[in-house]
Amino acid sequence: MNNSEIQDLIKFVAKSGVSEVEITQKDFKITIKTPGKGKQEFVQVTAAPMMAAPAPMAMPAAAPAPAAAAPAVAAAPVASNLIEIKSPMIGTFYRSASPEKPAFVEVGSEIKAGDKVCIVEAMKLFNEIESEVSGRIVKILVNDMSPIEFDQPLFLVEPA
Repeated sequence: MNNSEIQDLIKFVAKSGVSEVEITQKDFKITIKTPGKGKQEFVQVTAAPMMAAPAPMAMPAAAPAPAAAAPAVAAAPVASNLIEIKSPMIGTFYRSASPEKPAFVEVGSEIKAGDKVCIVEAMKLFNEIESEVSGRIVKILVNDMSPIEFDQPLFLVEPA
């Protein structure tokens, strides 16, 4: 599903008055939720974590530019036993669901595959990023509310 298809789906959901829609296709799952009347209007999209290779298929127009910027970021040496959790998209990195809530993970946090580690906002959509590995967070490589690139390392994890 590409960006224009997602935007069309969001517009359709907003016009139809439906409060929640969930679509699953192969390795991609999208959930669009809208609030009831009287609440601030927003749309939230949750994308299932994707491997580095399928991500360009999800965002074909944005993939070439980040791929060019990624080598400069990935040039930092990484200990051989550590695994990087990388961004599946371009956007803004958030460590917590909102400013008043605690961060999803801290240095030293134990995580399991499927645990939420951060949120990436892309085109006003908030994508929950889940870990694909189990282990312990050794280092957080990005500051909260910072712009990030596709395939940019976000966390270093010592595998369990």
